[in-house]
Amino acid sequence: MKKLLILPGDGIGPEVTKQCIKIIDFFKDQLDSDIEYEENLFGGASIDDNGKPLNDIVLKKALDADAVLLGAVGGPKWENLDHELKPESGLLKLRKELQTYANLRPGKVFKSLSDASSLKPDVLKDTDIFVVRELTGGIYFGEPRFFKKVDGKRVASNPLVYNEDEIIRVAKVAFDIARKRKNKVTSLDKANVLEVMQLWRDVVTEVHNKEYQDVELEHLYIDNAAMQVIKRPSSFDVILASNLFGDIISDEVAELTGSLGMLPSASVGANKAIYEPVHGSAPDIAGKNIANPIAAILSLSMMFKYSFNQDNVSHVIEQAVSNTLDSGLRTRDIRTNNQKILNCDEMGDSILNNIKKIF
Repeated sequence: MKKLLILPGDGIGPEVTKQCIKIIDFFKDQLDSDIEYEENLFGGASIDDNGKPLNDIVLKKALDADAVLLGAVGGPKWENLDHELKPESGLLKLRKELQTYANLRPGKVFKSLSDASSLKPDVLKDTDIFVVRELTGGIYFGEPRFFKKVDGKRVASNPLVYNEDEIIRVAKVAFDIARKRKNKVTSLDKANVLEVMQLWRDVVTEVHNKEYQDVELEHLYIDNAAMQVIKRPSSFDVILASNLFGDIISDEVAELTGSLGMLPSASVGANKAIYEPVHGSAPDIAGKNIANPIAAILSLSMMFKYSFNQDNVSHVIEQAVSNTLDSGLRTRDIRTNNQKILNCDEMGDSILNNIKKIF
């Protein structure tokens, strides 16, 4: 039996995960699937209930599950809490405890959405980027971290630290994925000014030379990469980046697709995985039923592929999303002309209907 823990979280998280549950229920029925799922509070919703963004009971359930499906966390309501009590700290702890060291973020431009992007269609043509972000090291976890006063002046510190083992394991993930795609990895760093980034470049090169010489390896400084992703997006295949750089560049890739509401992600480790849309909790539209659920649904597709080894189900979901967009249906964030605007529930239902037609 496959165990799935669903953590809707905050803001639009419950709205988009609701659409995923419809699809899970359909496949459970059609395939007589042995997937068992339950929902629990997480992030700000958990803080309001029990004072912690991730309590011990939910953490244990996450550790016992085969996969975690997450909605979104955070919002203005909890911004002034101490760092360890903020919703986002619960997410960092979840990733750390599940040892999900590699974040996978595919950024494919759907042909029917090329006019929703900020770039010209001829620049976007054939763009299909896959970002692999190191997730449990780097500046987000560096110690000692502090925010304090020294001699009456405010001082803060977040050390950027990596060891070679952390770099080796995420580099191998990127190279393995590239072998199944266009056989190219672009590694991002700032080796010209940061010693830790020189280590990053050296280790990635060593991994390549030792085990992956059949894969093309390109090194780019992060500032140059930010320009090149806009200038020549179709030339990229797999992008490998540290925690901070990967966080930033993947949002830039999201804009190529037309909206953050289109970008899914998977955070994977040796045995566990967390699936979540890249978009945030969007508190400004929460509760209005207008959020785009496609990133969450595509994250679900990744879950069926990587955690449940059901490539056929993953393919059906992705094709259903494509067919829905090809038919001219849109949520308001990706509408460009006179296409019909659907709310969150309607988009979820439309994709489910297309799944039923294909399946």
